Amino acid sequence: MPAFPKPKFAFTYNLQEEIDNLRQHKQARQIPAKDDEHLLLATWNIANFGIQQRRDDDLKLIAEIVSWFDVIALQEVRQNLSDLKKLLSLLGQNYSTVFTDASGNNERMVFVYDISKVKTRELVGEVAPYVSDLKNIKFEGVKTKFDGFDRNPFVQSFNWNNLDFCLANVHLYYGSAKDSKKSMERRQLETFAVARWAKMQKEQKYNAEENIILLGDFNLPHMEPDDPIYKALTKFGMILTGHSTLIGATLPSEAKSRTTDVFQYDQIAFFPNLNHHYTSETGTFDFDGAIFKKLWQEVEEKKKKQSQFNGYVKYYLSDHRPLWGRFK
Repeated sequence: MPAFPKPKFAFTYNLQEEIDNLRQHKQARQIPAKDDEHLLLATWNIANFGIQQRRDDDLKLIAEIVSWFDVIALQEVRQNLSDLKKLLSLLGQNYSTVFTDASGNNERMVFVYDISKVKTRELVGEVAPYVSDLKNIKFEGVKTKFDGFDRNPFVQSFNWNNLDFCLANVHLYYGSAKDSKKSMERRQLETFAVARWAKMQKEQKYNAEENIILLGDFNLPHMEPDDPIYKALTKFGMILTGHSTLIGATLPSEAKSRTTDVFQYDQIAFFPNLNHHYTSETGTFDFDGAIFKKLWQEVEEKKKKQSQFNGYVKYYLSDHRPLWGRFK
């Protein structure tokens, strides 16, 4: 997507005060501390990371959140890697990254991980069906032909505590409101294609990956059986961690859905064989309800509009919130 508009007003915040607010909210949202017995996975679409002019303190707030997790999949990291490099320097020498080249919308797929706990394994690649296989990617009721992904999902295998697992970082096609039916069909086919890839990879005779986890921005509107994206994602029996967006949101990009307060774009999905590793602990960290309280106070005092608060959060942090899940 294009960069969000840069706020036209000045607001200065105290970095340590905001970090303290984030940590208090982390406790309130029951995000566990990292430990040797559990793996904390997360996914976060950091809006236009690399082209929006985030300041050093903004990057420190982002680094604070990223540091809570053992592996985090990032989306919307743009071709310019300067902010990612700054983020890594803030995280310190225990963190490393692997990422793709830029594709659709000049975006990279990125994994940031704690190298003191998690090791990369040999398998690395992208989900990119053979040209001869494209005709097999079809879904009931969908007339659009599948021509490939706008951004190929990024595949990286890891090892933690003798557990091998394979992550696929996705940012699926969203499309335009002008042609919503065609856009939805294309997104549905991309969702089906990545779920189908996971099934085929798991069942492969050679170099099979038993523990596959899909995570990222699926642009999934509703976690309901009749939702076209949900149906495609769960076609082969994948389980979703659940989503705690019932908390609500201030950001306008996430309008109200039928049963929840916000659209459920971001997901973590896996097959039932991982169920005994999944602790059922999961959540979405709604940082916009915890930070920049003085700016929000100005909204309540009518010195600022809510749209200004939302625009500030979207530009300097993101319009998406991190989604996490805990495994043992």
